[in-house]
Amino acid sequence: MRVLDNIISDRGSKYAVAGGPCRSEAEARALVAELKKVKKFAKATHNTWGFIGADGPVKNDDGEAGAGMVILRMLERENLRDHLIVVTRWFGGKHLGGDRFRHVQEAVRIYLEDLGHDGK
Repeated sequence: MRVLDNIISDRGSKYAVAGGPCRSEAEARALVAELKKVKKFAKATHNTWGFIGADGPVKNDDGEAGAGMVILRMLERENLRDHLIVVTRWFGGKHLGGDRFRHVQEAVRIYLEDLGHDGK
C-alpha cells in the first residue's frame, strides 16, 4: 500500500493517507488490518476508509462519523474504482468540528495527486 504520512496537522491532530488496489470489502478489511500492523497506525484514533467495487461502494467511518462518505464522494468524482483509500487521524486533544471533513477531503486529494490520478 502507498502511505503518505504527516500530510496535515491541525490543533494537535495529525493525518496520514494510504491506499492501494482493492476488489472487495474482505480485501479492504485485510488491507486495513495490514496497515494497522504498523504500531503507529494501530494506535491511531481513526482509520476511516472507502472504496467502490463491482458490488458498489463500501465505507467504514471507524468512529469519525461521516468521514467515509467524504472518501466515497471523492472516489466517485474521480471515477476511481477498485481502489481503497484510508485516511488516518491521530486526535490531538482539540475538537476540529467541520474542519475534520475538510482535512479528510484534503488528504484524499493529496493521495490522488500523488497517485497521478486525473479522473479519466
